[in-house]
Amino acid sequence: MAKRDYYDVLGLSKSASADEIKKAYRKLAIQFHPDKNPDDPSAEEKFKEAAEAYEVLSNAEKKQRYDQFGHAGMGGGAGGGFGGGMSMDDIFSNFGDIFGGAFGGGGFGGFGGGGGRTTRGSNLRIKVKLGLEEIAQGAEKKLKLKKWVAAEGVSFKTCSTCKGQGQVYRVTNTMLGQMRTAAACPTCQGSGKTIDKKPAGVREDGLVQKDDIVSVNIPAGVQDGMQLKVSGQGNMAPFGGVAGDLIVLIEETEHAELKREGNNLHYDLYISFPDAALGASIEVPVVGGKARITIEPSTQSGQILRLKNKGIPSLDGYGKGDLLVHVNVWTPKTLSSDQKRVLEEWRELADFKPEPGKRDKSFFDRVKEMFS
Repeated sequence: MAKRDYYDVLGLSKSASADEIKKAYRKLAIQFHPDKNPDDPSAEEKFKEAAEAYEVLSNAEKKQRYDQFGHAGMGGGAGGGFGGGMSMDDIFSNFGDIFGGAFGGGGFGGFGGGGGRTTRGSNLRIKVKLGLEEIAQGAEKKLKLKKWVAAEGVSFKTCSTCKGQGQVYRVTNTMLGQMRTAAACPTCQGSGKTIDKKPAGVREDGLVQKDDIVSVNIPAGVQDGMQLKVSGQGNMAPFGGVAGDLIVLIEETEHAELKREGNNLHYDLYISFPDAALGASIEVPVVGGKARITIEPSTQSGQILRLKNKGIPSLDGYGKGDLLVHVNVWTPKTLSSDQKRVLEEWRELADFKPEPGKRDKSFFDRVKEMFS
C-alpha cells in the first residue's frame, strides 16, 4: 500500500510552522496511543504513521528533501528509508518528551508492565564514495563494518537492584506531600537484566566487536550529502536489546569531463574554426560511454546543444536530466607566417565581419534558455 502524504497524515499544509507540526503530532499521538486504545489494532499503525510523519517534518533537512522529492527522497532502496519501519521503542526513545507525561511517563513497551525497557544499540555511520556512472545506474555496495554484536555463550539474570523492573523509585517529601519519581536503574541501564555468564573477551553487557559485511542497495539519482538508513544494521544493544541503524553518507566523486548540476550534466566541447564554419560530426562523453553529435555549419561559439535524457535519473524514478554541450570555438595560440597571411586576407572579407542578427542569441539569452 502506498504511503500517505506526511502533511495529510498530520492534517497540515506545507506552510505549517514547526510549532504547528509538533502540536498536530501530539494531538494524534494522544488520540491513537496504544495504551488508550487496547482493543483497536489499527490504533498502533496510525500512531506509528503519525510518528513517522513527525520524524521527517520536524527535521528541517529531511523536510526540505521530502518537499522536493516526496517519499522517494527518504532513502529509496537502502533499507526502509528515512523514518521507515519505526518501532514503538524508536518512537518513545526519540519523541517521548512530546507526550509531556500524558501516559505516566512510561510509554508503550517501555517501563511498566512488570519488565524492563528494551534498550537500543547505537547507530553506525559510514561514508560511501560513488562515481557518476554508479549514481546514474544505482549501485549495490558491500560494506565492511566493525560493530558490536551479541556474543555467544552469554546468559543473563534478573537485575537484583531493580528486581527486573528496569527502574528504581525515589520518594521525596515536599510541602505538597510525598512525590514518587522513577529513573532508569543505574545497575542495568533500564534493561532489567545483568550478565550471569560470559566467555573471556566479552564486555560486561554481553557484547563483542566483530567484522561484518552489509550489502546496501543505493538507488539511482542520489546526490552528494544524502544519507540512507539501513535499519537494524548498527551496533547491537546491551542485554539483548534492539540493534541500531547503519547511516550511509553519500559522497559523489568528480567526473573527469562531465559536471553535474541537479539531474543535468554539462560538458565543454572545444571545436576548431573550420568545424564551426563547415560543420562536423564529433563524439562527446556521456555517462557510461560516448555519443556522436552533429555540429551544424555556421555554429557559433557559446552555443548550447541539448541531448535529451542523457543526464541523471530522477530519484523518484520519473524522468532523466539532459546533457548540455557547451560549444567553444578554439582560437589558435600560435600561427605560422603563411597562416597569418591567409587570415589577414580573410579579415577583409565581408563574410568574416561579425554581424549578429536577431537569431543569434546573447550570452544571457543562452543562460536563460539553459535553465528554462
